[in-house]
Amino acid sequence: MMWGSVRISFTEIISVFRGTSSNSAWQYIVLEYRIPKALTAIFTGAALSVCGLMMQTLFRNPLAGPYVLGVSSGASLGVALFIMAGALIPGFMLIGILGSWGFVLSAVIGALLVMSIVMVVSFKVQDAVSLLIVGIMFGSITASIVSILQYFSDPQQVHNFLMWTFGSLSSCTWDEIIITSIFFFPTLIIAFFSSKPLNALLLGENYAKGLGVNIKKTRIIVIITTSLLTGTITAFTKLWVLIVNGRNEERVHRPAKRYWAPAAAPRGAANARGGADWKHTLPINSVTALFGAPVVILVIFRSRNFKYKF
Repeated sequence: MMWGSVRISFTEIISVFRGTSSNSAWQYIVLEYRIPKALTAIFTGAALSVCGLMMQTLFRNPLAGPYVLGVSSGASLGVALFIMAGALIPGFMLIGILGSWGFVLSAVIGALLVMSIVMVVSFKVQDAVSLLIVGIMFGSITASIVSILQYFSDPQQVHNFLMWTFGSLSSCTWDEIIITSIFFFPTLIIAFFSSKPLNALLLGENYAKGLGVNIKKTRIIVIITTSLLTGTITAFTKLWVLIVNGRNEERVHRPAKRYWAPAAAPRGAANARGGADWKHTLPINSVTALFGAPVVILVIFRSRNFKYKF
């Protein structure tokens, strides 16, 4: 709250919260910019970390997540269609009609479409690895469609889309925070109640079936919750913290404790919040990847006990 392009003292921030501050500029900065930005970073980072960890646990694969399953790519495709609709219908600008809410609607619709296809495939495909491969193929298809849209769009539309892909928390409003919290808290509650069946799945599907775990139901719950959350978060921030914060080597190879979800949430929130402080200088996706990826590499080297041979 104190640091940024304009430094505000701690006492002045307290006076803003109390409503006794006489500086209207600082009131606007704190109440309309820094608090929404901080809350959005916390909700987004925590939610996506839990979301990624649920996927990694379900598929017993450290690379699993909405991005790998193509759900995030579907959300990006929805936003691409929203931004670059002029490439399909000349003179038709959805941004001017729907405004910022169009980002949410288009991203959620795109994520739900891909999620629906993946969910149908999950009924037929019992092998988790095969489902991951199918998700990667869906991601490739959506990425190809986005590339075609960029080719036929005018430079301004392409520029707007590329700026959106950088990730941003600075333009988040209180309405967007409310929408984010609506998806965040139910997903976190579902993650708490899903810890036991997910722990059982870590030991194999046959073992989980022996314990009475409904594998299809668990898989559908995880896919639906993570897809809805990914679509909403992607529309607002395009934030990349799933692999960086959701990565947990011990979680993949042995059953974790019952409090794995609360442990992942603050880690993701801290990373996203830290990246948000750098947002006025660098894109937040660049910051989170730059500082988070080396941590993941270090964890892999430590957990695998690599032997160096020259």
